[in-house]
Amino acid sequence: MSKLWGGRFTKDTNKLVEEFTASIQFDQVMASEDIAGSIAHATMLGECGIIDQSDAELIIKGLNKLLVKIENNEVQFSVENEDIHMNIESMLIEEIGPVGGKLHTGRSRNDQVATDMHLYLRNKTELIIGLIENVQSIIVKKAKQHVHTIMPGYTHLQRAQPVSFAHHLLAYFWMLERDKGRYKDSLKRINISPLGAGALAGTTFPINRKRTADLLGFSDIYLNSLDAVSDRDFIVEFLSHSALLMSHISRLSEELVIWSSQEFQFVELDDAFCTGSSIMPQKKNPDVPELLRGKTGRVYGSLIGLLTVLKALPLAYNKDMQEDKEGMFDTVYTVEGSLQLLSGIIESMKVNESKMYEAVQKDYSNATDLADYLVRKNIPFRQAHEIVGKTVLYAIEEQKFLGELTIKEYKQINNVFESDIYDALHPKTVMEARISEGGTSSKEVLNQLFIAEESLKMS
Repeated sequence: MSKLWGGRFTKDTNKLVEEFTASIQFDQVMASEDIAGSIAHATMLGECGIIDQSDAELIIKGLNKLLVKIENNEVQFSVENEDIHMNIESMLIEEIGPVGGKLHTGRSRNDQVATDMHLYLRNKTELIIGLIENVQSIIVKKAKQHVHTIMPGYTHLQRAQPVSFAHHLLAYFWMLERDKGRYKDSLKRINISPLGAGALAGTTFPINRKRTADLLGFSDIYLNSLDAVSDRDFIVEFLSHSALLMSHISRLSEELVIWSSQEFQFVELDDAFCTGSSIMPQKKNPDVPELLRGKTGRVYGSLIGLLTVLKALPLAYNKDMQEDKEGMFDTVYTVEGSLQLLSGIIESMKVNESKMYEAVQKDYSNATDLADYLVRKNIPFRQAHEIVGKTVLYAIEEQKFLGELTIKEYKQINNVFESDIYDALHPKTVMEARISEGGTSSKEVLNQLFIAEESLKMS
């Protein structure tokens, strides 16, 4: 079949150009969205009397048949037909005859592809929101089991203060909550219909854009046809939100890699999410969290790539904008897979409570509480800080931890120390002392869990 746009041309397209400019290799994933948009368009054309109602019904019937064939993998997409839009239109004409050529009345591939991407991204954004909530639910479930599990909290990857393991996990719950909120907010801008904007200036036919928007579940229409076909803000926004989500996934993945190492042994990852070495039989490699960490770069690249494509484009549509799709599709696949795998990793991992507790007993992470102890003895904090610094230095020189110093040694440092210092330095006391809102005490963690569960119920 000759090109659907070939009337103006006297030569066939160069084969290399044909392959280079075709997008069917990747945009075929929008087949169902393209057909949905076409059914809405055909319905509106018939209702408005722009084409005969019988023709509209025949087109819709043909499109539904094509959808079934595509879903059953019974069609062969063609590079010669360039993209998903022309492939489906060619198949439709082959299915129902010349009447299929009436489908494109009053629209352009420019508003058609924009519509497809809005529909596709709306569906995928809603799916990703659900996957985020699933990870959050698993985090909450795991956190509830470890409210009283004590682990070292870190700054600069140096032990800082003892914290509840549940408290540490819930930090990621709230990161994901913000990610989810960003995706939800973006739906307001995704859920706008460009259909009917034509190539760039609208159409001479008396179409009803609000009718097609309603049929497709859009909440509004673009008010400017130039903006409608050239806007890719909604994709940039999706990629930006996804980049931030992946940075959070990557941070947690990094901690899982560290925690599961021989040096830490805080957690054991399930065999289903690890692999072995081809030469070292003892190895159990945390390949999945490592890959989650690595795939973050793909999403960052897609965001920068699209921003670069758009940075100097004049209105309205330009072929450069074909480069908006592969990064979007790849990001969707990457984010979907990452969230699904993260759920399984967290749910199945074993927490080594004894190793965590052992760690907080063999460090100086209770030093701040030693300073707070002195403050309660009416010593100014800055002075207390200096006293504790010298105490830590003394303990290091004596190869002892703070809880191992004798009361005599404490008295030599400062006479205000009493025997109650040992209770103040106990890891459980240190953790439970953090009673401020959002702190790591059991009471505050339980309150945080309650709020997190209520948040999930309201989603």
